[in-house]
Amino acid sequence: MPNEPRKIARVLFDESHSESWTVSAERATEMQPENPANSSYQRAAGLLAARDFTVARNLAEPLEAAALAGTDVLALLHPCDPRWERTTSRGALALAAGEVAAILAFVRAGGGLLVVTEYEHDKYGDNFNELLAPAGLRIENGTAFDRTACIHENAEWLFGEPDTATTLAHGVSHACFYRASWVVATGPDAQLAWKTSPRAYPPEVGLIATARLGAGRIVVVTDSVLFGDERLGAYGHEQLWLNIIHWLAAPVFARPDAPDVTATPAAWGGLKSAINQLRARQLGDGSVPAAEHATAAPLVAQALAACVELRPYFPHQADYLDQLARDFRAWVAGGFARPDFGAALAAFHPERDRHDGREHLVVFPMYTPNASRETRFEAILMRTPWPGWLAALERIGYRNAKFAPGHLVDFTDGYASECAVLFPETVALAANPSNHFATIFCDREACRLQSYARRAAAATGLALFPELECWLGSRVLIEDTTALWDLIHDASHSLGELPFDPFMIRQRAPFWMYGIEELRVDLRSFEEAARLVAEGFPFARYVQWAIVLDRVFRFPLTGPRVRNYDALGGQLLFAYLHQHDALIWRDNRLTIRWDAVATGIRGLREELAALYKFGVDCSKLTFWLTAHRLISRYVPPNVASHWQAGAREINDERDLKKWLDLVHEDEFPLGNFHLNLLRRI
Repeated sequence: MPNEPRKIARVLFDESHSESWTVSAERATEMQPENPANSSYQRAAGLLAARDFTVARNLAEPLEAAALAGTDVLALLHPCDPRWERTTSRGALALAAGEVAAILAFVRAGGGLLVVTEYEHDKYGDNFNELLAPAGLRIENGTAFDRTACIHENAEWLFGEPDTATTLAHGVSHACFYRASWVVATGPDAQLAWKTSPRAYPPEVGLIATARLGAGRIVVVTDSVLFGDERLGAYGHEQLWLNIIHWLAAPVFARPDAPDVTATPAAWGGLKSAINQLRARQLGDGSVPAAEHATAAPLVAQALAACVELRPYFPHQADYLDQLARDFRAWVAGGFARPDFGAALAAFHPERDRHDGREHLVVFPMYTPNASRETRFEAILMRTPWPGWLAALERIGYRNAKFAPGHLVDFTDGYASECAVLFPETVALAANPSNHFATIFCDREACRLQSYARRAAAATGLALFPELECWLGSRVLIEDTTALWDLIHDASHSLGELPFDPFMIRQRAPFWMYGIEELRVDLRSFEEAARLVAEGFPFARYVQWAIVLDRVFRFPLTGPRVRNYDALGGQLLFAYLHQHDALIWRDNRLTIRWDAVATGIRGLREELAALYKFGVDCSKLTFWLTAHRLISRYVPPNVASHWQAGAREINDERDLKKWLDLVHEDEFPLGNFHLNLLRRI
């Protein structure tokens, strides 16, 4: 995949202190030509490099400020006296006093520290306990045994038991420790994440411990073999490794994004001011009353002059800017009547100029969805996110010539709203628009998803496993996720057994049909993301999390209850997953059984596919009624509904508008879970 998704954190593996493990295949072969895997963490490092991490090695520098600069997680993989094992170097294996101080300062500032040791710890000659003491952790000298939970009847190859109160056990079936020492946690912010069993010797002592120190985090692992190349694929070791590194890196992912220092052209301020003043003089249909003509004309002139000054910044929009000026002048000449900017819209083509970071100027009379149906002028500066990996996926898997994602750089007053789209249908025209592009503002979508998901998780006690914590902490990752989600989503509208015009843009239908359609394509997007993950693109797993969290948390709570089809889609997904025990609400805590969510998604998708197949053969009204019955199995309709079975007044199909008028504004009210969640957040 060209230009892989952006990397958020840097993991530095130290190999300058006589470590017994390396992340270099070449160095592992030099250390153990007969069995390089017994000295290699290359597979473990590769898992990180395939995700959101860059991986580096420190071969000679002291672990002081210069070496740690730009590092987010530091890994110390079992420094060892060469008398006992073959090692990466012949230098001092104990950390110097200056290195201990620098590493502790690095952690307190928000860094992550992974310390990996072995059984009979004291003989190896490291000074880890000096490093760990401020965090309230201590590695003991000895070897743990467990004859009741071991493999191959080898009591030293024992299974650990996770503390379910921590998130390091997420997705891990078992973890086998091959000769481990144990760690003691005495600090107030230290705890044992994995322990020996009550029948082991010693019983219930720490095999993996965690601690927080300042803004950073520490993990101690008492056996190095379980993440080596030979054992990483066993049991749940791979997921445990990912859990540990993501837990350590979570503070880094949550750091505020660097401010956008890109300067906007000075003329933009003049254009924005003129459009905002012009908006204030417009009536609901976009016209300007005669009493305001004298002030509106200079504002149009100011806007056109600003557009002239801005032309050098937007050479790719020359045709559009020329037509924009002509449409403005025609509007003024026509007495500021209801505006028609159809010609300018036809010349506006962000979908033809998809280059990462390319900016576009947008000026149209439009209504902004989720804000107002009244027509007002808007001016927008938007930037296109189009990294190489997204362009490649569009080209080879999800062809969509109309897809034009955007980030909002700046905007006039109408977009100080919930609006996160720019569609041709929102522009004021005299005729039907040409449907040639579709822009989702991924940054705004990401902001809302992140805010709702984090607040809802806190309100419901939802545990965030380490990778999910990292993703929800990073706005830029969520922005890239929404771009991929939207790409797959849009391409899914025209696939499957379905009636004509699946977007239903120009159809008149009950609002629940729009809700089902949006949910249908998101369920396909979920499974497409799973396929991409299985094919070696792990970033796509974020799309799955986004679909679940955004739909079950934000969608039902956002916007008015008047025929809110997005809210209904979220209600249906929540109810289906809840009734099939993929979501569990018990003891006032929410649990998402992520391993069961995929099965639930598949089941609901099959029900919707059967509905659509039936819809091809039946009448429009029967299709609507069947869809209503399907939703009603999971989301009870309003007690005042005229459409529910047993209270239905519908008795013929000659006048569909008559029955559409009987749709209740809140046909499917919120359930108790969402009503209470709404009050909490």
